[in-house]
Amino acid sequence: MFEIYRDALEGTYRVVYYTELDDHTKDWEISRAAAGDSVFDGFLSWSSRLDGKRAIAQIVDAFNSGAPLDAAELRKRLAPFLT
Repeated sequence: MFEIYRDALEGTYRVVYYTELDDHTKDWEISRAAAGDSVFDGFLSWSSRLDGKRAIAQIVDAFNSGAPLDAAELRKRLAPFLT
């Protein structure tokens, strides 16, 4: 499971992969995401997770560059990688 969110402290967009958090950073990452504004979340397909992560990185970069993407556009870009 992943979530794209806008960080409340920095105002930048970030992604957190909840299923990959380790015990040392789990609480901090979850708290940071919960304090931010959720943009999109979902589950990546195991077979296409690497391509999905690349697509998510491009989306986060686009948001941080000021590109206005709506939920429909996000779903369209990520559809091939979601379960």
